[in-house]
Order: sequence, then C-alpha cells, then structure tokens
Amino acid sequence: MDTSLPKKGQLESEISKSITQWEKEYLGRGPIQVKTDIVRNMIIVHLKGILTPAERELTKTETGMLSIKKIRADLVETGNEQLKEIIYQSTGEPVESFYTDISTRNAERIIVFMLKENLEKKLVE
Repeated sequence: MDTSLPKKGQLESEISKSITQWEKEYLGRGPIQVKTDIVRNMIIVHLKGILTPAERELTKTETGMLSIKKIRADLVETGNEQLKEIIYQSTGEPVESFYTDISTRNAERIIVFMLKENLEKKLVE
C-alpha cells in the first residue's frame, strides 16, 4: 500500500476547509456546514447556511429569490478560477469543468468539480 497517497476522508475534509475559507474571504461570509465527497472523477461540495439574514428576507418573494440566485451564481462564477486552483492545489488534478447551483429555499449550494482522471481510484480509503 502506498502511504504517500492521501486518505479520501482527509482530502475531503481539506477541500471543505479550503472552500469555506474561500467563501469567507471572497464572499465575505462562510457557510454553516460544508461536506465534500469524492466520487470517481467528481468532487461534490455541499454547503449549508450560505445566505445572509437580508438575503433570506429577499427570498420570500419570487423576484427576490431569482435575484439572489442570479447574484450568487454570478459571484461564484467570477471566482471560479480561484475555486479550480483550490481543487488543483489539494488534489494535483486539473478541473475539466465546474457546475454550481443554489437553493434559496434551503440556503444551500452544490458545487461539482469534474476532473479528467478518476481521483477516487487514486486515494486510500
């Protein structure tokens, strides 16, 4: 067994911490909870508690909800190169593509990073 390979759980935790730090520095506020899962060539990050109290108020109307979704999507999109760099620094794998969506109802965001290689195969359980 190659002990130089990181353990899957450790790497998932490291990515969660790095994404939380990015959220705090770039968006000005971090999520309440972050969970990262590495599945084949995907890194799936689930962030909970991402909306500010003012944003939660705005989501009570459809117009406000759509506005928050658009603004938050635009903000993450402008920082996507930084996010891809976080993944590369953590895993050594380049990000091929990046997807994100937000649920204003549940104050959650999902980010999916698609890698070229199957990262899960390379990791120790």
